[in-house]
Amino acid sequence: MNPRLLMKYRIETALLTIVSVCSLSLSGWAADANTSAADNSKKNERDRSGQTKTPVDQSNRPEDLQVTQSIRKAVVKDGSLSMTAKNVKIITADGKVTLRGPVNTAEEKKKIEAYAKASAGTMTVVNQIEVKTK
Repeated sequence: MNPRLLMKYRIETALLTIVSVCSLSLSGWAADANTSAADNSKKNERDRSGQTKTPVDQSNRPEDLQVTQSIRKAVVKDGSLSMTAKNVKIITADGKVTLRGPVNTAEEKKKIEAYAKASAGTMTVVNQIEVKTK
């Protein structure tokens, strides 16, 4: 057999082996990931019901976007807040700012609400932030 063809065959075989092993590993990981129930199923149902504000409800009016941006900047700038707290949902629409999502502590919840009230001016702030339980 031609040495070049033999080398090509060996490389292709090695690559196929690597791909097969990776596929098996990933399928096993996916199976493990799917065996435990999601802990946020009830919240997802609640959000789909239309009873609560979600990021889709964010208004595109310039003044609403400005308020949301101002709150987000203050939250992200605060180095004492956890990454979980920095990812809360901030939804501004119809003269109301809605804060939703989990935080690690009651202190984080208070800080985010304070940033929202400082930026919202005369708008109503609805704080639906939830403190995680351990």
